[in-house]
Amino acid sequence: MRPDKPSLNGKTVVGFVEEVVIHDRAILARIDTGAATSSIDLGLASELQLGPLVAKRTVISASGKGMRPVVKASVNIGNRTIRASFTIIHRAHMEYPVLIGRNILKKDFLIDPSLPVPPKRTS
Repeated sequence: MRPDKPSLNGKTVVGFVEEVVIHDRAILARIDTGAATSSIDLGLASELQLGPLVAKRTVISASGKGMRPVVKASVNIGNRTIRASFTIIHRAHMEYPVLIGRNILKKDFLIDPSLPVPPKRTS
């Protein structure tokens, strides 16, 4: 996590990729203003023992329309902790196991595409 996270007018500035912390685990997440709801990989959600399922939501994505289970989780992003809904989907084929959508970003975040991508951890 970048300790020197910039802010502007009380809003936390994030890049297109950010290190987030869920259940004490640091994970690189893709910031996606086109996604209404944040999502997390099924395998990662299982490893972190996220649950219980609180709902099912219809989601329209590039792969089509479908129902996804929803869990609530606390995520630390930009030195702030937000409790939010995450849909669960198989994302193992994607570069980032977590996608941060507008349900989190609307809580006073700004996106600066010029910020560097944090390095991947090798552990």
